[in-house]
Amino acid sequence: MDTLADATALVFRDARLADVGAIVALVESAYRGDASRAGWTTEADLLDGQRIDVVGVAEIVVRRGSRILLAETNAELLACCHMEKQGSSCYFGMFSVKPTMQAAGLGKRMLAEAERLARAEWKCKTMEMTVISVRDELIAWYERRGYRRSGRYKPFPYGDERFGIPKRDDLRFELLVKPLDAGT
Repeated sequence: MDTLADATALVFRDARLADVGAIVALVESAYRGDASRAGWTTEADLLDGQRIDVVGVAEIVVRRGSRILLAETNAELLACCHMEKQGSSCYFGMFSVKPTMQAAGLGKRMLAEAERLARAEWKCKTMEMTVISVRDELIAWYERRGYRRSGRYKPFPYGDERFGIPKRDDLRFELLVKPLDAGT
């Protein structure tokens, strides 16, 4: 299945520990290596190595105030994201869509569901995320969905291969923020 029309029976659910391996495989396929080049979110030109690991994903699944939201159809994992309540904000990360499904509208649906859950279940006022600041096309995608660049940056964790092996020395994360008002 590689079209949004096939994903009309999309089911959203929270991840369980049994899902960890599939989540890691999806995230790696969306961001690293040649498989990621089938989609437009690849980081293969910026980073080598892993994006996440089994231990880190398992910790997120069981952490209080945190969840990994999955999007599936016919029990096939198509997309995921990490959500974590941080006061009146919800942190959004690890957003991954199957590379051959990217640009088909699935990411928009996944992001909208995460925003809805953050607002409805956690009563969050804002959604926040960090994006590698040189990812102009990705940042523009989020801006079209109401996110704004904050001008606040975090350093990239150079030397910590759990987050990848950088191919350039100018990587850093920028905080993007979106208000989650009732009209969102």
